[in-house]
Amino acid sequence: MTDFSHLSIHETITCLKRKDFSVSELIDFHVSSMENGRELNAFITETADIAREKAIDSDNRYLKGEENLLDGIPIGIKDMFCTKGIKTTASSKMLENFIPPYESTVTQNLWNDGAILLGKLNNDEFAMGSSNETSFFGNVQSPIDKNLVPGGSSGGSA
Repeated sequence: MTDFSHLSIHETITCLKRKDFSVSELIDFHVSSMENGRELNAFITETADIAREKAIDSDNRYLKGEENLLDGIPIGIKDMFCTKGIKTTASSKMLENFIPPYESTVTQNLWNDGAILLGKLNNDEFAMGSSNETSFFGNVQSPIDKNLVPGGSSGGSA
């Protein structure tokens, strides 16, 4: 399996347009990375099945030359932004089972441009913190050193 982890968004889109690899291959790589990194606690909710379905749609748009601006780009969303039909917790016990009936403007714009959701990322509860230690779902672990803070209130994103 090709290592896609060091490609920029621009490089990825260029490669997809040249058909160097498919969106499905790209998504499979990132889903595998997500699954292999579960001990880091970066994701609260994983959406691998949805991502794989969206990858097929994106591959079809590339084949037709009808791709969108961010078509096929895998993304994790901080669990502060509502995603219609997908659990959004704000890393709080109070919202641990909340499934919004609407989409946030931020995420809707990403989906309109073809980005593909891998899952919802852990953060400080209601993003009110600076060390990612207040999440109901546990703090995110740094992949470099477990004694390091992985990025303020957005630990999962970091």
